[in-house]
Amino acid sequence: MSAPALRPDLALIAAQVPGGARVLDIGCGDGTLMAALRDAKQTDVRGLEIDPANVAAAIGRGLAVVQGDAEHDIADYPDDSFDIAILSQTLQTSHRPDRIIDQLLRIAPRAFVSFPNFAHWRVRLALLWGGRMPVTRLLPVAWYETPNIHHVTVRDFRDLVREKGIKVEAAWYLSGDKPTSDAAASWRAEHAIFLIARG
Repeated sequence: MSAPALRPDLALIAAQVPGGARVLDIGCGDGTLMAALRDAKQTDVRGLEIDPANVAAAIGRGLAVVQGDAEHDIADYPDDSFDIAILSQTLQTSHRPDRIIDQLLRIAPRAFVSFPNFAHWRVRLALLWGGRMPVTRLLPVAWYETPNIHHVTVRDFRDLVREKGIKVEAAWYLSGDKPTSDAAASWRAEHAIFLIARG
């Protein structure tokens, strides 16, 4: 049986992780990215996931995953426990994204952070013309069902890391699962992926 294909954002992250790295995937879901990193890059990859069904699925793949909440449990990891931390599509669900960013760069010198861009033109159009929170491919549920509690944009994230003195080593933007340019990212990117590092 072949390994499942990675989502485009996860494939992009996987391509950048160096072989043999110590990695913590926070909000790792069912472990799809972890399995790819383990098998293709021989990384020492660990996971933290809140959903018990996802934890069970990841453990079923032979992965080292613990059930926990990133808001609280990431603080239990010692400084510099990992080479890279990954937080994919989880930042916008946290109560204090700024504190999560601090924790990521405490436990690892570099981190990948990805999130849906709430300034994408479809989101803007839905608000402007319909006066409603949009339901899109990346935001597939109604406002009252969504786990998203902070509606972050590419510019918001860039401002936050600048204020904190955090370095952006690289950034990638996806529109319809295809790359889009940095210049158009604010309104064209559905999804943003940043590689950040301690300043």
